[in-house]
Amino acid sequence: MLEDLEEHARAKRGDLVIILLGGRGAQAMYRLLSEKARKAEADWLLGRLHVFTQDALAPMRMDNGLSFVRDFERLLGPDFFRKVKSFTPMQTDTDDLEGELVRYVEKLDALGGTDIFFLGHGPEAGAASHLAYIKPGSGAGAEDLAGVIPISPSILEHHISKFKAGGSAVTAEDEAECRAATHILTLGPAAILGARRVVQSIVDASTAPAKRASYRRFLEEEISEDPSERARQLDENPGLWLRLHPNVRSLILPDVLEAQGRASG
Repeated sequence: MLEDLEEHARAKRGDLVIILLGGRGAQAMYRLLSEKARKAEADWLLGRLHVFTQDALAPMRMDNGLSFVRDFERLLGPDFFRKVKSFTPMQTDTDDLEGELVRYVEKLDALGGTDIFFLGHGPEAGAASHLAYIKPGSGAGAEDLAGVIPISPSILEHHISKFKAGGSAVTAEDEAECRAATHILTLGPAAILGARRVVQSIVDASTAPAKRASYRRFLEEEISEDPSERARQLDENPGLWLRLHPNVRSLILPDVLEAQGRASG
């Protein structure tokens, strides 16, 4: 993932806009970036980066240990944030969630759009999957840049478990506030499809074994050419949106592919 970012930076003049991946998918890359940021070897890259987050639970204090911002700070370190050109998280401690999301999207657009959108792959019931927090049945369409959607207990449980598995320090107060969250702010299909490149990281099947079945379905499901049927498929299994992007690199750990290999073998 880091090599992909550096290669893109060498090929482009000027600033770069990237959207960070939360959870466990990019943690190894963030630790490498943190090491580089403590020295001067990556200053040529870091000083050109405009960094955005892709989703957030709300309402939630920005200093909650279960917020993506705190996790990014833990993994990337203070030198990274000191050296990047800008860092724009989704504000979750506000009464105007929709207004905040509009301001967030406007800033992303003003910078010329996304150069690299780092994405994961979230498993859902029935071997479906989600991207960012575009969930099955959310009604997100190809024109939707972002949205505020109601939260479900399964999302909260998935969020808390992946943060704990990733080593985040979580207090009882943090967890109680997280479980009381009511909405999710998330970038939508239009933001994903509009990115110039998507780099997808799929890890942790050992702690989220449903990823094996959901990724197999992602690979094998035939997307309909009929617009109405295709819209139904994408709403039922939002992970499929990535199949419509022309410039995607997927980085997949072997444990995610084990079931696929056994089935095809």
